[in-house]
Amino acid sequence: MFVSPLTPLDRLGAARIVLAQKKRLGLRWDAVAEAVGASLEWSTSALLGQQTMTREQAETAGNLLDLDADVVDALTLPPVRGAAAVDLTDPLVYRLSEMVQVYGTTISELVREEFGDGIVSAIDFELDLARVPDPKGDRAVITLNGKFLPYRVW
Repeated sequence: MFVSPLTPLDRLGAARIVLAQKKRLGLRWDAVAEAVGASLEWSTSALLGQQTMTREQAETAGNLLDLDADVVDALTLPPVRGAAAVDLTDPLVYRLSEMVQVYGTTISELVREEFGDGIVSAIDFELDLARVPDPKGDRAVITLNGKFLPYRVW
């Protein structure tokens, strides 16, 4: 892939290269996360452009994935979050957004009833994904664990 020195590689461009190299090398995200020294979920998110990596983490990932220096540099840039970084046509992402559309108001109401008026942080946050065997077909258990932040009155 040619990248002009006048147009530095951004986080999303680096993410596309990471995905291609991971596939080319036949690596799994858990192996990459172990090398990076962070959780599976955080490491995957970081390499997809959603988290800030330290120089050491980026270089470790770069060595494992055989990434060029410009890609490693891009991994240390500020993350790209939100709609610009999400492919809503991906079937799984679409279904997750559908879940929030259907159950978002329910979750909001139940959090408000349990904790009061506020939000659940996506900054002080952990994500966990687990596979649970089930006779009707394995289940994906997704745990979103965020700190509750009450709105303050001033």
